[in-house]
Amino acid sequence: MKGPHAWSIVYVISVLVANYTAGIFIPFPVFGLLSVGTIVFGLTFTARDYVHTLGRRYVYSMILVAGVLSLAMSLALGVPTRIVVASFLTICIAEAADTEVYQRFINKNWLTRVSLSNSVSVPLDSILFTTMAFAGVMSAYDMAQIIFADVVVKFAVGFGVALLRSLGVRKSATSH
Repeated sequence: MKGPHAWSIVYVISVLVANYTAGIFIPFPVFGLLSVGTIVFGLTFTARDYVHTLGRRYVYSMILVAGVLSLAMSLALGVPTRIVVASFLTICIAEAADTEVYQRFINKNWLTRVSLSNSVSVPLDSILFTTMAFAGVMSAYDMAQIIFADVVVKFAVGFGVALLRSLGVRKSATSH
């Protein structure tokens, strides 16, 4: 399977893996605690952007499927309720914001669309999830470290995947 349908599967699997590993942290250089889930979740922003060629309705259906599967998996595996709720609500809010920004700039080039949509959804996702999942459990300082590391890594992964796709498209367009 190739194209946007394959990327929708990558998206759903990435959401599931990211949510399962959201409570595992590693040190992030200089300032930060990095959730292991963030490394995988950074891929979801750009994976979802690949799927936009199938239309807004398909994207929202994919987001809903990922949210429901994540909710079911998290409950079945005993993921703490605060993480389950934070994850589900954040997926609904941040992914919708990303989708609407991406759609607003649908006529721009690929890297512009991805960069603009990620510039809204990445910080929104990081702030919402971290505050909902860890408020009252972690200090404000620790949450600030998590948000910082999350934003840096999600941008890096998302932009890296988008750049690779962009270079691949240019290469294949010039090789014919």
